[in-house]
Parts: sequence; structure tokens; C-alpha cells
Amino acid sequence: GIIMAVIFSAAAAYLGLKVGQVFEAAIPIAIIAVGVGNMLGKKNMLGQNVIIQSIGASSGVIVAGAIFTLPALYILGLEAQFYQIFLSSLFGGFLGILLLIPFRKYFVKDMHGKYPFPEATATTEVLVSGEKKGNQAKLLAVSGLIGGLYDFCVSTFGWWAEGISTRIMGWGEVLADKMKVVFKVNTGAAVLGLGYIIGLKYAAIICAGSFTVWFVLIPFISHFADGQTLAVGEGITVLLRDMTPEQIFSNYARHIGIGGIAMAGVIGIIRSSSIIKQALGLAVSELGGKKKGNSVVERTQRDISMKFILSGIISVLIATFVFFQFGVLGNLTHTIIATLIVFVISFLFTTVAANAIAIVGSNPVSGMTLMTLILSSLVLVSAGLSGTSGMMAAMIIGGVVCTALSMAGGFITDLKIGYWLGSTPAKQETWKFLGTIVSAATVGGVMIILNKTYGFTSGALAAPQANAMAAVIEPLMSGVGAPWLLYGIGAVLAIILTLCKIPALAFALGMFIPLELNVPLVVGGAVNWYVTSRSKDAALNTERGEKGTLLASGFIAGGALMGVISAAMRFGGVNLVNEAWLNNTWSEVLALGAYALLILYFIKASMKVK
Repeated sequence: GIIMAVIFSAAAAYLGLKVGQVFEAAIPIAIIAVGVGNMLGKKNMLGQNVIIQSIGASSGVIVAGAIFTLPALYILGLEAQFYQIFLSSLFGGFLGILLLIPFRKYFVKDMHGKYPFPEATATTEVLVSGEKKGNQAKLLAVSGLIGGLYDFCVSTFGWWAEGISTRIMGWGEVLADKMKVVFKVNTGAAVLGLGYIIGLKYAAIICAGSFTVWFVLIPFISHFADGQTLAVGEGITVLLRDMTPEQIFSNYARHIGIGGIAMAGVIGIIRSSSIIKQALGLAVSELGGKKKGNSVVERTQRDISMKFILSGIISVLIATFVFFQFGVLGNLTHTIIATLIVFVISFLFTTVAANAIAIVGSNPVSGMTLMTLILSSLVLVSAGLSGTSGMMAAMIIGGVVCTALSMAGGFITDLKIGYWLGSTPAKQETWKFLGTIVSAATVGGVMIILNKTYGFTSGALAAPQANAMAAVIEPLMSGVGAPWLLYGIGAVLAIILTLCKIPALAFALGMFIPLELNVPLVVGGAVNWYVTSRSKDAALNTERGEKGTLLASGFIAGGALMGVISAAMRFGGVNLVNEAWLNNTWSEVLALGAYALLILYFIKASMKVK
């Protein structure tokens, strides 16, 4: 588990700083754990494998928390020390674990069957198939090989384009330039599998959010503000009429999604207030020494004691206070404010992060962190802290909160896997602290090495999220406002959706995540619907659905594993992609054909059951 945490922290940090996406480490780690166990001839490895992937999976979540924020310090010309990166990641990770545990039972047991948990489903299928070593394992291996090779051909060799857009046709280019309308789809096997597990209902809601942004808001903004540019972020000099739809999305429409996520989060907090009260009530009664009669908690529902959780939270907050006071701020008032911001936002948004992972398998942590940075900057500026010291403080506060939310979202996946497979939650929770320490130390060292080797403003490592955070924070600390109107529009939209009984978080996620990653979710969801509705025999439909889940898990696992290998090759300087061919429209035509064949295989293989 420790070895996996070190290796995958380094790989995820490089890939995340390169393309802005951190891959889900749990699946490839689960595959490796199963493989090592089989090679050593071990039996009954299921419980151990759950813990191995839980320790190792800390890598992806800690890396996401660190690289979305802390490289912004280097971008802003501020020097971040190793201890600052390490401690902000460590304390954020610990806080995320401790704040999530009281909500474990609600998300994992009480809401069982209500949320799809796509990443947890895929990882569980890998672990179970590895233990069975029968037809299921063979099917998972075959689909993993097909999905992995398919994605490997794209990412390593560039045999066909990674995505298809309407720009492939002449009329599509005209539509994008004149009307600012473009349709895009990522043709990856892993994203298709993710869509299948999410299912058509949630995929359709996510995609509805995406379609609203790309086919309504972007053309609308372009049409009615044709000759203007709004100061949403630093460095916007292009007039709206000259912007591509992608630029309008990044600079304007995406902020509406951030406002929607924030308001959906607030609504979620209000709705889950009873759970929060219940958790607090349990804490108070345990601390008061009151124990319920002879109630014995079954092993599979046994958490770390509430006394440990509360004393842990207090200890982490004291350590964070000391770190902020002596390592970052040096002003008692500012330190108290910073510590309060970290605790309040981490506590409130923990349930939102867990909810997002449960629905989509993707944590909108960068959107929530952007909101945290804006709020903390406004509070710190009003408290008299601005300029470079204000930027440094805001980014490190953002780093702690981002890691806490990232950990909360990622950890709920581990706990769901454990729930399905019968692990003891207390054991998973204990080992997670070890994974957090190792991953935080690794990411601190890797980030410093990568900055010295490449720098974060070069083409080699673009650090897109960190650059966006830097662009937002600099004007705020220099007295320039944030795009409140756009956030407000998103917030109002989230309220309207909630009143219409439409899941606002799923819709807002669709507005925030790029179109090309949302469309394949609907394609996968449609495959799920088709496979599970062809027969009048309900049992046959169920069996086909389960076989499809296994195939989808293979696609996700193969894609994730090959993504790591491809990243390692790039890191080693091996780049076999022919950029000239990828810029040719025929590479997209070939991608369309390959995608159609992949979907056809998926449907045929899922339907073929005895």
C-alpha cells in the first residue's frame, strides 16, 4: 500500500500538472494488488486488497488537493517551501478523513442503492473478480485489455483523435465561428464505462447542465455582448465576438457552474442538517460518557470512536493554527480567521464532496476550492491582509481546504467498497492516515522537483487549475472584484432546479465539467438502458446489466492503468504521437469509426449471457 501511494502520487502529480486531470488511482492499485496476491499464490486476499487499495488511493486525492492550488504560489512568483506543501496536504488530508467518518453510515448504508458510486463499483468488480479467478476474472481481464489498448492507442501512439467535434465538417467550423455552437465527445473507453455505471438518469441530468451551457448560454452571451469583454479573470483582452466557444466557456459560462455547485452545496448542507445534528448528538453523548444500553455495533458498521474523531479534529486544527501562525501569516488575528475558514468550509462542504463522488465519480473540488479562495480572499482583505502575503495565505488556506474536500470525496469510495465486501470501517479509517502521510510527503518533493525541472508556466507543465486560481486570486488581492454576477446566476439556477425537484448538484457539475467529458456519460448510460430493457424477462435483463457492469469496470480499469503507463512514457521523454496526423480531420473520422466499434462490442458482449 505504501509503495503504491509513493508511485501513484508521483505519476498523478505529473499527469495532473500536465493536463489538469488526476486519474483515479484506486482501480489500477486494486489490479496490481490482485496480481501480486495471485503471483505469490495467496488465498483469501480480499480483505487485505481492500486495505492495500485504500492506503494507495490516498495518492490521487492528496495530489488533487495539492496540485490544483499550491503551484499557483510559484506562478505568482512566491517561493513555497517543502514543509508548507507537506503540512497543508497532511492537515487537509487528516481533516477530510475525520470530518467524513460521522457521515459514513448515511452515504454508505442508509443511502444504499440510491447512488451509483461508479468508481467504487468498478474497483469492487476488480477485487471480486480477482478473488473468484473464474469466468468473471477472465471477462474483466478481456474487457480491461480491450479498453486499455483502445485508450493506449490514442494516448501513446495517437492513431486516432481523442475526441470528435462538429468542426470536422465545414458547416461545423462556420457554426462554431458565427454562432459559437460546437458539439464534442471524448471517445475514450474509460469514460464510456463510467457512463454505463452512472446510468442514464444521472448521466442525462449531468448532460442537460452541459447542453444548457454550450447550446444556450455560450451562444446567448456571444450574441448579446458581441462587442464587449468582461473582466472575469486576469489577462482577458480578446473581445467576445473573437473568442472561441471554448474561451467563452472558460472565462464566463464555467463560473455559472461554480456558482451552481456552491449553491447546490449550501442546499445540500441545509438538507443534511439532520445528519449533521445526529453526528454532533452522537459526539456529545459519547464525550459525556453516556452509552446506550447493551447495544452492540456489528463489525461491518464499527467506526473509529467519536472521542478519537473529536480529539483528532481539535488536534489537527491546533496544528493548523500553529502552522499558519509561524509558517505562513505571523499575525494572530489573521491566523484565527484563516483557521476558522479552513474548519467551517471543510466541515460544510464535506457532504457535498461525498455526494458528488457518489453520483458522478468525479469530485468538483477545483470549483469548490475556487469559491473557497474567493471567500477567504474577501475575508482576509477586509481584515487588512492583501498583496503578496495575502496571496500566499489565501493559496495555502485553499490548499488545506482543497485537500480536505478531495480526501472526503475519495474516502467515501473506499468506504463503499469496504461496505460491499464486508470490511471493518474502523480498520480502513485507521490505515487511511498512513496513506495520507506518505502521499503528502511524496507530493511535496515531486512538486518542487517538477517546478525546478519544468516550471509551471511553461508548455511542459501548464498546471491549468493552478493558473486559473492564480488568475482569480491576484486581482482580488489587488482590490479587483470577482465575477459575482455569474456566480449569482448559477446560484439562482440551482435554487430553481431544486424547486423543480431536479438534482441541482448533478446539473451544476455538468455546467462545470467540459462538454466532451459529459456526452460519453450519456452514451454509456444509453448503452446501459438498451442492454437492460431488451427482454421481457426481468431476470435476463438484470443478468445482462451485471455483465455490462463488469465490462464497464474493465474499460475503466484498463483505461486508468494504461493512462499511468502512458504518463510514465511521456515523463521518460518517449512521445510517439504524430501531431500533424491528429490535426488532420481524418483522424477524427477514424476515431468515430473506432468508437462505434467499441460501443457495438460493448452491447454485443453484454447481451450475450447463458
